[in-house]
Amino acid sequence: MTARSIDLNCDMGESYGPWVMGDDLNVLPHVTSANIACGFHGGDPAIARKTVAAALAQGVALGAHPGLNDLPGFGRRNIPITPQEAYDITVYQVGALAGVAASQGARLHHVKAHGALYNMAAKSAPLAEAIARAVRDVDAGLVFYGLAGSALVRAAEDVGLITASEVFADRSYQADGTLTPRGQPGAMIETLEASIAQVLRMVQEGKVRSADGQDVTVRADTLCIHGDQPGAVTFARGIRAALADAGIAIRTMQRQA
Repeated sequence: MTARSIDLNCDMGESYGPWVMGDDLNVLPHVTSANIACGFHGGDPAIARKTVAAALAQGVALGAHPGLNDLPGFGRRNIPITPQEAYDITVYQVGALAGVAASQGARLHHVKAHGALYNMAAKSAPLAEAIARAVRDVDAGLVFYGLAGSALVRAAEDVGLITASEVFADRSYQADGTLTPRGQPGAMIETLEASIAQVLRMVQEGKVRSADGQDVTVRADTLCIHGDQPGAVTFARGIRAALADAGIAIRTMQRQA
């Protein structure tokens, strides 16, 4: 199971006011898709405008990155919500970023849920279905990014969206294919060498080694590099170079018209 091409995505636009998160401008040249915060977990209107402009200048595909309404917790705290609430906050945030893109003569390419919303929906079919329906109802041509093998991908396929199964360069995995929770030891992969080894195996073999030593099958359409991690630029540059050296093309999936 060898992937001939893969998309490189990065979470961006998560600064707000005087608070700076990530090194977006220096990461952008090394990725093909940007997941831009919509103001709930991070970002603000000015940051969204600037991040969209910077991504367009680099030819990077624009994505909305909706999260829980939890700015103090950066959207990474598990806050219970109903499927209807998940639908509503997704429509609201995707619509907002679509408007920012339109103001600069552009369209959104994809949607990827953020943080706790992403992880909760990866395991919950009702939440996943609500998020997928929301994306479809805003723009059925959008590509839906979701954790490989999860309820997110299945729900998006069920409502007719193009899906991109996502794998992670800087996170470890559990035996069920979910990500190791950030609060647990070993959740983050902190060395470039270990990250490259994991990435190449996921892309070339369709497998990842879980934290307890099991091989887990994954589909790798798009690879996430977290923009808020230390050394994000070094990781993005090094991983892209390693993929190129292995003969793997770097490109985005096409959205529907």
